[in-house]
Amino acid sequence: VQLQASGGGLVQAGGSLRLSCVGSGDAIAKYLMGWFRQAPGKEREFVATISRSGGSKYYADFVEGRFTISRDNAKNTVYLQMNTLEREDTAVYYCAADRFARTGSASQNEYRSWGQGTLVTVSS
Repeated sequence: VQLQASGGGLVQAGGSLRLSCVGSGDAIAKYLMGWFRQAPGKEREFVATISRSGGSKYYADFVEGRFTISRDNAKNTVYLQMNTLEREDTAVYYCAADRFARTGSASQNEYRSWGQGTLVTVSS
């Protein structure tokens, strides 16, 4: 599956953004989907993942209830709603997918398909 992420941009601290990731070439319903991010000068890290049906969702501790991952398999799209954004959330956000990854996986190594990334910049 090929992935195309969008929705990034410049937002003030405390604001919201919704990222989208559209799949093509295959039905994402077969795939575990995840979001990762890479801040300037830092390694890429796990943000959230959602099971194939959408019934199970897992988040990094730093999300603290601010972000919500969801999916619409009919639209071949996964979303990341981000609220109460902080400067520390500034990063390139990547969506990822894998047909065989374990539900709840936060390991980048288990995701074999990656989108190109979308930049989120949070200003104070």
